[in-house]
Amino acid sequence: MPELKPTVYIETSVISYLTARQSRDLIVTAHQQIPRDWWETALPKYKAVISPTVLE
Repeated sequence: MPELKPTVYIETSVISYLTARQSRDLIVTAHQQIPRDWWETALPKYKAVISPTVLE
């Protein structure tokens, strides 16, 4: 039986941080890096879902 992954909803701010140009502001850069790190390390453990509005 395949392993069922927990579902996680990816909301708009995560996508915004992932696609934004890197900021020169240190605080903003940290806020951008957190979702990037999560995307690479944690996301494979989940089934990600997203709103059709985010895709638009």
